[in-house]
Amino acid sequence: MSEWQLTRTFASTAGEVHWDRLGHTDRPPVVLLHGTPFSSYVWRAIARSLARDHQVFVWDMPGYGQSEKSADQDVSLAAQGRVFTELLSHWQLEEPLVVAHDFGGAVALRAHLLHGARYRALALVDPVALAPWGSPFFRLVREHAEVFEQLPPPLHQALVREYVGSASGPGLHPAVLDRLVQPWLGDPGQAAFYRQIAQADQRYTDEVQHRYAEITVPTLICWGQNDAWIPPERGRELAALIPGARWEPIAHAGHLVQEDAPAELTAVLIAFLHGRHGH
Repeated sequence: MSEWQLTRTFASTAGEVHWDRLGHTDRPPVVLLHGTPFSSYVWRAIARSLARDHQVFVWDMPGYGQSEKSADQDVSLAAQGRVFTELLSHWQLEEPLVVAHDFGGAVALRAHLLHGARYRALALVDPVALAPWGSPFFRLVREHAEVFEQLPPPLHQALVREYVGSASGPGLHPAVLDRLVQPWLGDPGQAAFYRQIAQADQRYTDEVQHRYAEITVPTLICWGQNDAWIPPERGRELAALIPGARWEPIAHAGHLVQEDAPAELTAVLIAFLHGRHGH
């Protein structure tokens, strides 16, 4: 599964970021943001599809995937929102199309509302955006991160596999599950897994939730109808808060829509993005 390698790096304020670009440089730019505990790998099929007509930017957030993982690293939503703003500047993208999943949705929303990042259009896929968030398991780990960090590696691996697997409705292909779990194993992966949960704090969405009515860019909200992590009702709630937001439920998909229904999600995104870049 080594076919998804990010070949470029950027020194962000929260550690080295691995990123890459697909497609022709003269095409409209679209940036893909992953969620937690995932990486840009979940976008691989959709990134390649979008690259036919777009310049597609993919990146692993600090503390995730192929990017830097280090002790005392700030991998909070606050840090990721700043890093995304730094990257947009580094890439010289003034008004890209943005597609963001899960925790990446909160990163994109914070960058837009707090750091002045401008988008041509915004597509949110099962985003973390409204309180309350965090499953009972997530809260348990956050409150006892230093205990979980000491789990024997085989138990840690079993826990991460079970957790990541539950993001899918129909279930993940074993090779895909292996690839999603791999960055969280060993050193520094195991500590990094609990670090990102320990730093997950709802106050980072509370800071922007009351401002969603200020969003004026065209917004699409897609949601896997079988999402066991964040119920689709949350998505409807969010769509009602963002003026003119389009609501698009995706059948037979869980939280990880990119893996469960890639063709359906790609079709929805292409239709939305093509209507937004004036080509």
